[in-house]
Amino acid sequence: MTASKPGRSRFSGWLAEARTSAAGTRLPTSAVEVAALAALLLAAVGDSRLWALPPAALALALLAWTWRGGSAAAGTAVVGRVLLLACAYLLGAVHGSLDPALAVGVAVAGLAILSEPLLASVSEAVYPVSANLPGNGSRPDRSPNTGRVALGNGVAVLAALVCAFTDVSGWIALVVATAALGLTLFTGLQAVKRVRARRSRETKLLAALTAYEPVFLVHWNAPAGTAYQLAMWLPYLERLGRKFFVLVRNQTNFNEVVGLTKAPVVLRMGLNQIDDAIAPSLRAAFYVNTATMNNHVLRYTNLKHIQLNHGDSDKVPSYNPIFRIYDKNFVAGQAAIDRFAANGVSMPAEMFTIVGRPQVENVAIATEPIASIASPRVLYAPTWAGFYADSNYSSLLVGYDIVKALVARGCSVVFRPHPYSRRSAELSRECERIRTLLADDRRTNGRPHVFGTEAEVTMSVADCFNASDAMVSDVSSVVADYLYSEKPFVMVAVSVPAARFPEAFPLARAAYVIDAHGDRLQGLDAVLDDFLGADPLAAARRDLKKYYLGDIPADRYAQRFLDEASRYL
Repeated sequence: MTASKPGRSRFSGWLAEARTSAAGTRLPTSAVEVAALAALLLAAVGDSRLWALPPAALALALLAWTWRGGSAAAGTAVVGRVLLLACAYLLGAVHGSLDPALAVGVAVAGLAILSEPLLASVSEAVYPVSANLPGNGSRPDRSPNTGRVALGNGVAVLAALVCAFTDVSGWIALVVATAALGLTLFTGLQAVKRVRARRSRETKLLAALTAYEPVFLVHWNAPAGTAYQLAMWLPYLERLGRKFFVLVRNQTNFNEVVGLTKAPVVLRMGLNQIDDAIAPSLRAAFYVNTATMNNHVLRYTNLKHIQLNHGDSDKVPSYNPIFRIYDKNFVAGQAAIDRFAANGVSMPAEMFTIVGRPQVENVAIATEPIASIASPRVLYAPTWAGFYADSNYSSLLVGYDIVKALVARGCSVVFRPHPYSRRSAELSRECERIRTLLADDRRTNGRPHVFGTEAEVTMSVADCFNASDAMVSDVSSVVADYLYSEKPFVMVAVSVPAARFPEAFPLARAAYVIDAHGDRLQGLDAVLDDFLGADPLAAARRDLKKYYLGDIPADRYAQRFLDEASRYL
Protein backbone atom coordinates (compact mmCIF):
# COMPACT_ATOMS: atom_id res chain seq x y z
CA MET A 1 0.00 0.00 0.00
CA THR A 2 1.08 3.57 -0.58
CA ALA A 3 2.23 5.34 2.55
CA SER A 4 0.13 8.34 3.48
CA LYS A 5 1.64 11.69 2.58
CA PRO A 6 2.56 13.99 5.48
CA GLY A 7 0.00 16.55 4.39
CA ARG A 8 -2.91 14.17 4.53
CA SER A 9 -5.39 15.26 7.20
CA ARG A 10 -6.48 13.09 10.07
CA PHE A 11 -10.07 13.58 8.98
CA SER A 12 -9.41 12.15 5.50
CA GLY A 13 -7.71 9.16 7.11
CA TRP A 14 -10.73 8.64 9.38
CA LEU A 15 -13.07 8.94 6.42
CA ALA A 16 -11.13 6.37 4.39
CA GLU A 17 -11.30 3.95 7.30
CA ALA A 18 -14.98 4.60 7.94
CA ARG A 19 -15.86 3.84 4.34
CA THR A 20 -14.91 0.20 4.72
CA SER A 21 -17.47 -2.39 5.81
CA ALA A 22 -18.54 -2.80 9.40
CA ALA A 23 -16.85 -6.19 9.58
CA GLY A 24 -13.49 -4.54 8.90
CA THR A 25 -13.71 -1.48 11.18
CA ARG A 26 -14.67 -0.52 14.69
CA LEU A 27 -15.61 3.11 14.18
CA PRO A 28 -19.00 2.88 12.39
CA THR A 29 -20.25 0.13 14.72
CA SER A 30 -19.07 2.10 17.75
CA ALA A 31 -20.90 5.19 16.48
CA VAL A 32 -24.12 3.16 16.20
CA GLU A 33 -23.67 1.97 19.78
CA VAL A 34 -23.04 5.48 21.14
CA ALA A 35 -26.11 6.90 19.40
CA ALA A 36 -28.26 3.95 20.50
CA LEU A 37 -27.07 4.31 24.11
CA ALA A 38 -27.92 8.01 24.03
CA ALA A 39 -31.42 7.16 22.78
CA LEU A 40 -31.84 4.61 25.58
CA LEU A 41 -30.77 7.09 28.27
CA LEU A 42 -33.04 9.84 26.95
CA ALA A 43 -35.94 7.37 26.79
CA ALA A 44 -35.36 6.62 30.47
CA VAL A 45 -34.94 10.16 31.82
CA GLY A 46 -36.47 12.50 29.24
CA ASP A 47 -39.74 14.35 29.83
CA SER A 48 -40.95 13.29 26.40
CA ARG A 49 -40.26 10.29 24.19
CA LEU A 50 -39.41 12.75 21.42
CA TRP A 51 -36.15 13.41 23.25
CA ALA A 52 -34.96 9.96 22.21
CA LEU A 53 -35.98 10.41 18.58
CA PRO A 54 -32.87 12.25 17.22
CA PRO A 55 -30.24 9.79 18.60
CA ALA A 56 -32.40 6.79 17.65
CA ALA A 57 -32.78 8.12 14.09
CA LEU A 58 -29.04 8.80 13.98
CA ALA A 59 -28.26 5.26 15.12
CA LEU A 60 -30.51 3.81 12.39
CA ALA A 61 -28.97 6.10 9.77
CA LEU A 62 -25.45 5.07 10.80
CA LEU A 63 -26.46 1.42 10.70
CA ALA A 64 -27.89 1.84 7.20
CA TRP A 65 -24.71 3.65 6.10
CA THR A 66 -22.52 0.93 7.60
CA TRP A 67 -24.48 -1.73 5.73
CA ARG A 68 -24.73 0.14 2.45
CA GLY A 69 -23.95 -1.64 -0.79
CA GLY A 70 -24.99 -5.06 0.45
CA SER A 71 -22.32 -5.23 3.16
CA ALA A 72 -24.69 -6.28 5.94
CA ALA A 73 -23.51 -9.38 7.78
CA ALA A 74 -24.87 -11.35 10.71
CA GLY A 75 -23.12 -10.64 13.98
CA THR A 76 -22.30 -6.99 13.23
CA ALA A 77 -23.70 -4.05 15.24
CA VAL A 78 -25.35 -6.50 17.66
CA VAL A 79 -24.91 -4.27 20.73
CA GLY A 80 -26.25 -1.20 18.94
CA ARG A 81 -29.38 -2.99 17.73
CA VAL A 82 -30.06 -4.51 21.15
CA LEU A 83 -29.77 -1.04 22.74
CA LEU A 84 -32.29 0.30 20.22
CA LEU A 85 -34.69 -2.51 21.15
CA ALA A 86 -34.23 -1.64 24.82
CA CYS A 87 -35.00 1.97 23.91
CA ALA A 88 -38.27 0.89 22.24
CA TYR A 89 -39.23 -1.09 25.36
CA LEU A 90 -38.48 1.85 27.70
CA LEU A 91 -40.46 4.28 25.56
CA GLY A 92 -43.53 2.11 26.13
CA ALA A 93 -42.79 1.48 29.80
CA VAL A 94 -41.92 5.05 30.83
CA HIS A 95 -44.01 7.20 28.51
CA GLY A 96 -47.24 5.24 28.25
CA SER A 97 -48.94 1.95 28.91
CA LEU A 98 -46.65 -0.79 27.63
CA ASP A 99 -48.27 -2.74 24.78
CA PRO A 100 -47.78 -6.47 25.59
CA ALA A 101 -47.42 -7.26 21.87
CA LEU A 102 -44.62 -4.69 21.58
CA ALA A 103 -42.87 -6.16 24.64
CA VAL A 104 -43.02 -9.66 23.16
CA GLY A 105 -41.91 -8.32 19.78
CA VAL A 106 -38.88 -6.67 21.38
CA ALA A 107 -38.00 -9.93 23.13
CA VAL A 108 -38.37 -11.99 19.93
CA ALA A 109 -36.29 -9.51 17.91
CA GLY A 110 -33.63 -9.49 20.65
CA LEU A 111 -33.46 -13.28 20.56
CA ALA A 112 -32.97 -13.22 16.80
CA ILE A 113 -30.21 -10.60 17.01
CA LEU A 114 -28.37 -12.33 19.87
CA SER A 115 -28.33 -15.57 17.88
CA GLU A 116 -26.53 -13.91 14.96
CA PRO A 117 -22.94 -14.45 16.24
CA LEU A 118 -23.62 -18.19 16.50
CA LEU A 119 -25.13 -18.15 13.02
CA ALA A 120 -22.09 -16.29 11.66
CA SER A 121 -19.75 -18.82 13.28
CA VAL A 122 -21.61 -21.76 11.72
CA SER A 123 -21.77 -19.98 8.39
CA GLU A 124 -18.00 -19.56 8.33
CA ALA A 125 -17.70 -23.33 8.45
CA VAL A 126 -19.61 -23.56 5.17
CA TYR A 127 -17.08 -23.36 2.37
CA PRO A 128 -16.57 -25.25 -0.89
CA VAL A 129 -14.27 -28.25 -0.98
CA SER A 130 -13.88 -28.71 -4.71
CA ALA A 131 -15.30 -27.88 -8.11
CA ASN A 132 -15.05 -29.71 -11.45
CA LEU A 133 -13.73 -32.81 -9.64
CA PRO A 134 -15.38 -36.07 -10.78
CA GLY A 135 -16.86 -37.98 -7.89
CA ASN A 136 -16.96 -35.05 -5.50
CA GLY A 137 -19.69 -32.80 -6.80
CA SER A 138 -19.52 -30.21 -9.53
CA ARG A 139 -21.50 -27.51 -7.69
CA PRO A 140 -20.09 -26.83 -4.23
CA ASP A 141 -22.33 -25.53 -1.48
CA ARG A 142 -22.12 -21.82 -0.89
CA SER A 143 -22.35 -20.14 2.49
CA PRO A 144 -25.94 -19.16 3.39
CA ASN A 145 -26.87 -15.53 2.99
CA THR A 146 -26.37 -14.12 6.47
CA GLY A 147 -26.67 -10.56 5.17
CA ARG A 148 -30.42 -10.96 4.68
CA VAL A 149 -30.70 -12.17 8.28
CA ALA A 150 -28.99 -9.03 9.56
CA LEU A 151 -31.24 -6.88 7.37
CA GLY A 152 -34.36 -8.74 8.50
CA ASN A 153 -33.46 -8.26 12.13
CA GLY A 154 -32.67 -4.61 11.41
CA VAL A 155 -36.18 -4.17 10.01
CA ALA A 156 -37.55 -5.74 13.22
CA VAL A 157 -35.69 -3.08 15.24
CA LEU A 158 -37.11 -0.35 13.02
CA ALA A 159 -40.64 -1.74 13.41
CA ALA A 160 -40.30 -1.81 17.21
CA LEU A 161 -39.11 1.82 17.29
CA VAL A 162 -41.90 2.98 14.99
CA CYS A 163 -44.49 1.34 17.23
CA ALA A 164 -42.91 2.82 20.36
CA PHE A 165 -42.73 6.38 18.99
CA THR A 166 -46.13 6.49 17.28
CA ASP A 167 -48.47 4.32 19.42
CA VAL A 168 -49.09 2.09 16.40
CA SER A 169 -50.25 -1.39 17.44
CA GLY A 170 -47.40 -3.48 18.87
CA TRP A 171 -48.68 -6.41 16.83
CA ILE A 172 -46.84 -4.98 13.83
CA ALA A 173 -43.54 -5.19 15.73
CA LEU A 174 -44.38 -8.72 16.91
CA VAL A 175 -45.22 -9.97 13.42
CA VAL A 176 -42.08 -8.47 11.90
CA ALA A 177 -39.90 -9.82 14.74
CA THR A 178 -41.41 -13.30 14.41
CA ALA A 179 -40.70 -13.29 10.67
CA ALA A 180 -37.12 -12.13 11.34
CA LEU A 181 -36.58 -14.88 13.92
CA GLY A 182 -38.00 -17.42 11.48
CA LEU A 183 -35.57 -16.28 8.79
CA THR A 184 -32.70 -16.50 11.29
CA LEU A 185 -33.62 -20.06 12.29
CA PHE A 186 -34.14 -21.14 8.68
CA THR A 187 -30.74 -19.74 7.67
CA GLY A 188 -29.13 -21.45 10.67
CA LEU A 189 -30.62 -24.83 9.72
CA GLN A 190 -29.45 -24.23 6.15
CA ALA A 191 -25.92 -23.56 7.42
CA VAL A 192 -25.86 -26.71 9.57
CA LYS A 193 -27.02 -28.79 6.62
CA ARG A 194 -24.30 -27.35 4.39
CA VAL A 195 -21.60 -27.91 7.01
CA ARG A 196 -22.58 -31.59 7.07
CA ALA A 197 -22.43 -31.70 3.27
CA ARG A 198 -18.99 -30.08 3.31
CA ARG A 199 -17.69 -32.65 5.79
CA SER A 200 -19.07 -35.45 3.66
CA ARG A 201 -17.21 -34.11 0.62
CA GLU A 202 -14.02 -33.75 2.65
CA THR A 203 -14.07 -37.42 3.64
CA LYS A 204 -14.31 -38.34 -0.06
CA LEU A 205 -11.76 -35.81 -1.36
CA LEU A 206 -8.60 -37.93 -1.35
CA ALA A 207 -10.44 -40.87 -2.91
CA ALA A 208 -11.86 -38.62 -5.64
CA LEU A 209 -8.43 -37.12 -6.37
CA THR A 210 -6.82 -40.56 -6.37
CA ALA A 211 -9.36 -41.77 -8.91
CA TYR A 212 -8.84 -38.63 -11.02
CA GLU A 213 -5.05 -39.35 -11.15
CA PRO A 214 -3.64 -35.83 -11.49
CA VAL A 215 0.00 -35.56 -12.54
CA PHE A 216 0.61 -32.11 -11.10
CA LEU A 217 -1.04 -29.41 -9.02
CA VAL A 218 -0.85 -25.64 -9.12
CA HIS A 219 -0.79 -23.99 -5.71
CA TRP A 220 -2.09 -20.45 -5.51
CA ASN A 221 -2.78 -18.16 -2.57
CA ALA A 222 -3.07 -14.42 -3.09
CA PRO A 223 -5.16 -11.35 -2.20
CA ALA A 224 -8.45 -10.79 -3.99
CA GLY A 225 -8.15 -9.28 -7.44
CA THR A 226 -4.84 -10.99 -8.23
CA ALA A 227 -6.16 -13.71 -10.52
CA TYR A 228 -3.91 -12.47 -13.34
CA GLN A 229 -1.01 -14.23 -11.60
CA LEU A 230 -2.59 -17.60 -12.30
CA ALA A 231 -4.56 -16.69 -15.42
CA MET A 232 -1.40 -16.00 -17.42
CA TRP A 233 -0.15 -19.55 -16.84
CA LEU A 234 -3.32 -21.63 -17.05
CA PRO A 235 -3.46 -21.82 -20.89
CA TYR A 236 0.09 -23.17 -21.00
CA LEU A 237 -0.42 -25.61 -18.13
CA GLU A 238 -3.51 -26.89 -19.94
CA ARG A 239 -1.43 -27.31 -23.12
CA LEU A 240 0.78 -29.79 -21.27
CA GLY A 241 -2.01 -32.31 -21.85
CA ARG A 242 -1.77 -33.83 -18.37
CA LYS A 243 -4.38 -34.01 -15.66
CA PHE A 244 -3.94 -31.39 -12.96
CA PHE A 245 -5.87 -29.40 -10.39
CA VAL A 246 -5.55 -25.99 -8.79
CA LEU A 247 -5.13 -25.92 -5.02
CA VAL A 248 -6.24 -22.66 -3.39
CA ARG A 249 -6.32 -21.59 0.25
CA ASN A 250 -9.22 -19.17 0.60
CA GLN A 251 -12.75 -18.94 -0.73
CA THR A 252 -12.14 -15.71 -2.64
CA ASN A 253 -9.38 -17.36 -4.68
CA PHE A 254 -11.60 -20.41 -5.16
CA ASN A 255 -14.37 -18.30 -6.70
CA GLU A 256 -11.88 -16.52 -8.94
CA VAL A 257 -10.25 -19.71 -10.25
CA VAL A 258 -13.52 -21.52 -10.94
CA GLY A 259 -14.22 -18.81 -13.49
CA LEU A 260 -10.86 -19.32 -15.19
CA THR A 261 -10.56 -23.05 -15.83
CA LYS A 262 -12.48 -26.28 -16.30
CA ALA A 263 -9.78 -28.17 -14.40
CA PRO A 264 -10.66 -29.27 -10.85
CA VAL A 265 -10.25 -26.62 -8.17
CA VAL A 266 -9.67 -27.71 -4.57
CA LEU A 267 -9.95 -25.48 -1.50
CA ARG A 268 -7.92 -26.42 1.57
CA MET A 269 -7.59 -23.68 4.16
CA GLY A 270 -5.45 -25.10 6.94
CA LEU A 271 -2.06 -26.78 7.00
CA ASN A 272 -3.62 -29.93 8.46
CA GLN A 273 -5.99 -30.19 5.47
CA ILE A 274 -3.33 -30.45 2.76
CA ASP A 275 -2.74 -34.19 3.15
CA ASP A 276 -6.19 -34.82 1.67
CA ALA A 277 -5.09 -33.15 -1.59
CA ILE A 278 -1.81 -35.01 -2.17
CA ALA A 279 -2.90 -37.81 -4.48
CA PRO A 280 -0.37 -40.64 -5.02
CA SER A 281 -0.22 -39.92 -8.78
CA LEU A 282 1.19 -36.39 -8.30
CA ARG A 283 4.68 -35.73 -9.64
CA ALA A 284 5.09 -31.96 -9.41
CA ALA A 285 3.72 -28.75 -7.96
CA PHE A 286 3.84 -25.41 -9.75
CA TYR A 287 3.74 -21.99 -8.06
CA VAL A 288 3.07 -18.59 -9.61
CA ASN A 289 4.06 -16.38 -6.66
CA THR A 290 6.07 -16.60 -3.44
CA ALA A 291 3.16 -16.63 -0.99
CA THR A 292 4.06 -17.79 2.52
CA MET A 293 1.48 -20.57 2.32
CA ASN A 294 3.51 -22.20 -0.47
CA ASN A 295 5.48 -23.73 2.40
CA HIS A 296 2.50 -25.92 3.24
CA VAL A 297 2.99 -27.83 -0.02
CA LEU A 298 6.76 -27.52 -0.28
CA ARG A 299 7.10 -29.94 2.63
CA TYR A 300 6.08 -32.87 0.40
CA THR A 301 9.43 -34.24 -0.73
CA ASN A 302 7.89 -36.68 -3.20
CA LEU A 303 6.97 -33.74 -5.47
CA LYS A 304 9.19 -31.61 -7.68
CA HIS A 305 8.49 -27.98 -6.75
CA ILE A 306 8.71 -25.52 -9.65
CA GLN A 307 8.38 -21.76 -9.32
CA LEU A 308 6.99 -20.03 -12.43
CA ASN A 309 6.43 -16.56 -10.96
CA HIS A 310 4.05 -14.12 -12.64
CA GLY A 311 6.52 -11.91 -14.45
CA ASP A 312 10.18 -11.01 -14.84
CA SER A 313 11.49 -7.60 -13.90
CA ASP A 314 14.32 -5.81 -12.10
CA LYS A 315 12.10 -5.21 -9.05
CA VAL A 316 13.38 -6.15 -5.60
CA PRO A 317 10.92 -9.08 -5.25
CA SER A 318 12.43 -10.69 -8.37
CA TYR A 319 15.67 -11.54 -6.55
CA ASN A 320 14.25 -12.42 -3.15
CA PRO A 321 16.24 -15.22 -1.44
CA ILE A 322 12.93 -17.06 -0.95
CA PHE A 323 13.39 -18.50 -4.47
CA ARG A 324 16.04 -20.83 -3.00
CA ILE A 325 13.39 -23.08 -1.46
CA TYR A 326 12.11 -24.34 -4.83
CA ASP A 327 13.62 -27.28 -6.67
CA LYS A 328 13.48 -25.34 -9.92
CA ASN A 329 12.91 -21.74 -10.89
CA PHE A 330 11.64 -21.38 -14.45
CA VAL A 331 12.90 -17.99 -15.65
CA ALA A 332 12.51 -16.03 -18.85
CA GLY A 333 16.19 -15.51 -19.67
CA GLN A 334 19.75 -15.21 -18.43
CA ALA A 335 18.99 -11.75 -17.01
CA ALA A 336 16.81 -13.33 -14.29
CA ILE A 337 19.69 -15.58 -13.23
CA ASP A 338 22.32 -12.84 -13.23
CA ARG A 339 20.01 -10.57 -11.24
CA PHE A 340 20.38 -12.73 -8.13
CA ALA A 341 24.18 -12.73 -8.27
CA ALA A 342 24.30 -8.98 -9.00
CA ASN A 343 22.36 -8.35 -5.80
CA GLY A 344 24.37 -10.71 -3.58
CA VAL A 345 21.87 -13.57 -3.53
CA SER A 346 23.71 -16.84 -4.06
CA MET A 347 21.73 -19.34 -6.16
CA PRO A 348 23.17 -22.57 -7.62
CA ALA A 349 22.95 -22.61 -11.41
CA GLU A 350 21.09 -25.94 -11.39
CA MET A 351 18.14 -24.26 -9.64
CA PHE A 352 17.30 -22.34 -12.85
CA THR A 353 15.80 -23.33 -16.18
CA ILE A 354 15.37 -20.77 -18.96
CA VAL A 355 11.94 -21.18 -20.57
CA GLY A 356 11.26 -17.71 -21.98
CA ARG A 357 7.96 -15.98 -21.38
CA PRO A 358 5.44 -18.07 -23.29
CA GLN A 359 2.82 -15.37 -22.72
CA VAL A 360 4.52 -13.18 -25.37
CA GLU A 361 4.36 -15.78 -28.15
CA ASN A 362 1.62 -13.81 -29.93
CA VAL A 363 3.17 -10.38 -29.45
CA ALA A 364 3.78 -8.80 -32.85
CA ILE A 365 7.29 -7.66 -33.78
CA ALA A 366 7.81 -4.06 -34.95
CA THR A 367 7.79 -3.76 -38.76
CA GLU A 368 8.72 -0.09 -39.21
CA PRO A 369 10.66 2.60 -37.34
CA ILE A 370 8.66 4.74 -34.96
CA ALA A 371 9.66 7.93 -36.80
CA SER A 372 7.75 6.77 -39.89
CA ILE A 373 4.42 6.59 -38.01
CA ALA A 374 2.57 9.88 -38.32
CA SER A 375 0.34 9.56 -35.24
CA PRO A 376 1.79 6.81 -33.07
CA ARG A 377 -0.28 5.04 -30.45
CA VAL A 378 1.51 4.83 -27.10
CA LEU A 379 0.66 2.37 -24.36
CA TYR A 380 0.92 3.85 -20.87
CA ALA A 381 1.12 0.92 -18.45
CA PRO A 382 2.19 2.14 -14.99
CA THR A 383 2.75 -0.27 -12.14
CA TRP A 384 1.30 0.13 -8.64
CA ALA A 385 2.91 1.31 -5.39
CA GLY A 386 3.91 -2.13 -4.08
CA PHE A 387 3.42 -3.58 -0.63
CA TYR A 388 6.57 -1.95 0.76
CA ALA A 389 8.43 1.32 0.29
CA ASP A 390 11.40 -0.36 -1.43
CA SER A 391 9.15 -1.68 -4.19
CA ASN A 392 7.26 1.53 -4.98
CA TYR A 393 8.04 2.18 -8.63
CA SER A 394 4.73 3.68 -9.73
CA SER A 395 4.83 6.74 -12.01
CA LEU A 396 1.11 7.44 -11.62
CA LEU A 397 1.69 10.55 -9.50
CA VAL A 398 3.27 12.16 -12.59
CA GLY A 399 1.32 10.08 -15.12
CA TYR A 400 -1.16 12.84 -15.95
CA ASP A 401 1.64 15.14 -17.14
CA ILE A 402 3.23 12.34 -19.19
CA VAL A 403 -0.04 11.49 -20.92
CA LYS A 404 -0.79 15.17 -21.47
CA ALA A 405 2.59 15.59 -23.20
CA LEU A 406 1.93 12.56 -25.43
CA VAL A 407 -1.49 13.89 -26.42
CA ALA A 408 0.04 17.28 -27.18
CA ARG A 409 2.36 15.56 -29.67
CA GLY A 410 -0.59 14.04 -31.50
CA CYS A 411 -0.28 10.55 -30.01
CA SER A 412 -3.25 8.38 -29.19
CA VAL A 413 -2.93 6.56 -25.87
CA VAL A 414 -3.81 3.11 -24.57
CA PHE A 415 -4.04 3.45 -20.78
CA ARG A 416 -3.76 0.23 -18.78
CA PRO A 417 -2.75 0.74 -15.11
CA HIS A 418 -1.83 -2.16 -12.84
CA PRO A 419 -5.01 -3.71 -11.31
CA TYR A 420 -3.71 -2.99 -7.81
CA SER A 421 -3.68 0.77 -8.49
CA ARG A 422 -7.27 0.90 -7.25
CA ARG A 423 -6.06 -0.23 -3.80
CA SER A 424 -4.62 3.22 -3.21
CA ALA A 425 -7.05 6.13 -3.09
CA GLU A 426 -4.27 8.44 -4.29
CA LEU A 427 -3.32 6.31 -7.30
CA SER A 428 -6.96 5.64 -8.09
CA ARG A 429 -7.60 9.39 -8.28
CA GLU A 430 -4.67 9.81 -10.67
CA CYS A 431 -6.03 7.02 -12.88
CA GLU A 432 -9.37 8.80 -13.03
CA ARG A 433 -7.70 12.10 -13.96
CA ILE A 434 -5.95 10.39 -16.88
CA ARG A 435 -9.15 8.70 -18.06
CA THR A 436 -10.94 12.07 -17.96
CA LEU A 437 -8.13 13.70 -19.94
CA LEU A 438 -8.31 10.99 -22.62
CA ALA A 439 -12.10 11.08 -22.75
CA ASP A 440 -12.09 14.87 -23.22
CA ASP A 441 -9.47 14.71 -25.96
CA ARG A 442 -11.24 11.87 -27.76
CA ARG A 443 -14.47 13.88 -27.70
CA THR A 444 -12.76 17.11 -28.82
CA ASN A 445 -10.17 15.88 -31.32
CA GLY A 446 -11.41 12.42 -32.23
CA ARG A 447 -8.20 10.63 -31.30
CA PRO A 448 -8.79 6.88 -30.81
CA HIS A 449 -7.65 6.63 -27.20
CA VAL A 450 -8.33 3.32 -25.46
CA PHE A 451 -8.93 3.24 -21.70
CA GLY A 452 -11.27 2.02 -18.99
CA THR A 453 -12.93 -1.37 -19.33
CA GLU A 454 -11.83 -1.82 -22.92
CA ALA A 455 -8.12 -1.51 -22.12
CA GLU A 456 -8.16 -3.04 -18.64
CA VAL A 457 -10.61 -5.94 -19.05
CA THR A 458 -11.63 -6.60 -22.64
CA MET A 459 -8.08 -6.43 -24.01
CA SER A 460 -5.30 -8.67 -22.74
CA VAL A 461 -1.83 -7.33 -22.05
CA ALA A 462 -0.68 -8.80 -25.37
CA ASP A 463 -3.61 -7.09 -27.11
CA CYS A 464 -2.46 -3.76 -25.64
CA PHE A 465 1.08 -4.45 -26.83
CA ASN A 466 -0.12 -5.19 -30.35
CA ALA A 467 -2.39 -2.13 -30.38
CA SER A 468 0.55 0.18 -29.63
CA ASP A 469 3.62 1.47 -31.46
CA ALA A 470 5.54 2.35 -28.30
CA MET A 471 5.14 2.17 -24.52
CA VAL A 472 5.70 4.18 -21.35
CA SER A 473 5.95 2.13 -18.16
CA ASP A 474 7.85 1.69 -14.90
CA VAL A 475 10.06 -0.94 -13.33
CA SER A 476 7.72 -3.80 -14.16
CA SER A 477 7.52 -7.21 -15.81
CA VAL A 478 5.42 -5.51 -18.48
CA VAL A 479 8.60 -3.84 -19.76
CA ALA A 480 10.51 -7.10 -20.17
CA ASP A 481 7.54 -8.62 -22.00
CA TYR A 482 7.26 -5.56 -24.27
CA LEU A 483 10.92 -6.01 -25.18
CA TYR A 484 9.82 -9.00 -27.28
CA SER A 485 8.09 -6.59 -29.71
CA GLU A 486 11.34 -4.65 -30.29
CA LYS A 487 9.25 -1.46 -30.17
CA PRO A 488 10.63 1.59 -28.31
CA PHE A 489 9.72 2.07 -24.68
CA VAL A 490 10.20 4.55 -21.87
CA MET A 491 10.83 3.68 -18.23
CA VAL A 492 10.00 6.26 -15.58
CA ALA A 493 12.66 6.61 -12.87
CA VAL A 494 10.80 7.03 -9.59
CA SER A 495 12.83 5.29 -6.88
CA VAL A 496 16.24 6.69 -7.95
CA PRO A 497 17.32 9.60 -10.17
CA ALA A 498 17.62 8.93 -13.90
CA ALA A 499 21.42 9.12 -13.78
CA ARG A 500 21.58 6.06 -11.49
CA PHE A 501 18.57 4.29 -12.96
CA PRO A 502 20.30 1.94 -15.48
CA GLU A 503 22.72 0.80 -12.79
CA ALA A 504 19.87 -0.11 -10.45
CA PHE A 505 17.62 -1.54 -13.18
CA PRO A 506 19.70 -2.96 -16.06
CA LEU A 507 16.77 -3.26 -18.46
CA ALA A 508 16.83 0.54 -18.63
CA ARG A 509 19.88 0.23 -20.91
CA ALA A 510 17.36 -0.35 -23.70
CA ALA A 511 14.89 2.26 -22.45
CA TYR A 512 14.44 5.98 -22.71
CA VAL A 513 14.37 7.18 -19.11
CA ILE A 514 12.13 9.92 -17.77
CA ASP A 515 13.36 11.32 -14.46
CA ALA A 516 10.47 11.50 -11.96
CA HIS A 517 12.48 11.05 -8.77
CA GLY A 518 10.77 12.92 -5.95
CA ASP A 519 7.56 13.09 -8.00
CA ARG A 520 9.05 15.85 -10.19
CA LEU A 521 9.33 15.41 -13.97
CA GLN A 522 12.59 16.52 -15.55
CA GLY A 523 13.68 16.42 -19.18
CA LEU A 524 10.38 15.01 -20.44
CA ASP A 525 10.40 16.74 -23.84
CA ALA A 526 13.98 15.72 -24.68
CA VAL A 527 13.20 12.08 -23.88
CA LEU A 528 10.04 12.10 -25.99
CA ASP A 529 11.99 13.61 -28.91
CA ASP A 530 14.29 10.56 -29.04
CA PHE A 531 11.57 8.09 -28.08
CA LEU A 532 9.18 9.11 -30.88
CA GLY A 533 11.85 10.26 -33.32
CA ALA A 534 15.30 8.94 -34.22
CA ASP A 535 15.06 6.04 -31.76
CA PRO A 536 18.82 5.52 -31.20
CA LEU A 537 18.22 2.56 -28.85
CA ALA A 538 16.69 0.22 -31.47
CA ALA A 539 19.82 -1.96 -31.66
CA ALA A 540 20.14 -2.12 -27.85
CA ARG A 541 16.61 -3.48 -27.59
CA ARG A 542 17.32 -6.28 -30.05
CA ASP A 543 20.47 -7.25 -28.15
CA LEU A 544 18.79 -7.29 -24.74
CA LYS A 545 15.78 -9.21 -26.03
CA LYS A 546 17.62 -12.54 -26.00
CA TYR A 547 19.23 -11.76 -22.64
CA TYR A 548 15.92 -11.08 -20.93
CA LEU A 549 13.56 -13.38 -22.85
CA GLY A 550 15.76 -16.25 -23.92
CA ASP A 551 17.43 -17.19 -27.19
CA ILE A 552 14.47 -19.22 -28.44
CA PRO A 553 13.19 -19.48 -32.04
CA ALA A 554 9.99 -17.46 -32.49
CA ASP A 555 8.12 -20.34 -34.14
CA ARG A 556 8.70 -22.57 -31.09
CA TYR A 557 8.80 -19.95 -28.38
CA ALA A 558 6.07 -21.32 -26.08
CA GLN A 559 7.12 -24.89 -26.83
CA ARG A 560 10.32 -24.37 -24.80
CA PHE A 561 8.23 -24.04 -21.64
CA LEU A 562 6.07 -27.04 -22.53
CA ASP A 563 9.12 -29.22 -23.17
CA GLU A 564 10.90 -28.24 -19.95
CA ALA A 565 7.78 -28.63 -17.80
CA SER A 566 7.03 -32.04 -19.29
CA ARG A 567 10.42 -33.32 -18.11
CA TYR A 568 9.13 -33.29 -14.54
CA LEU A 569 5.76 -34.91 -15.27
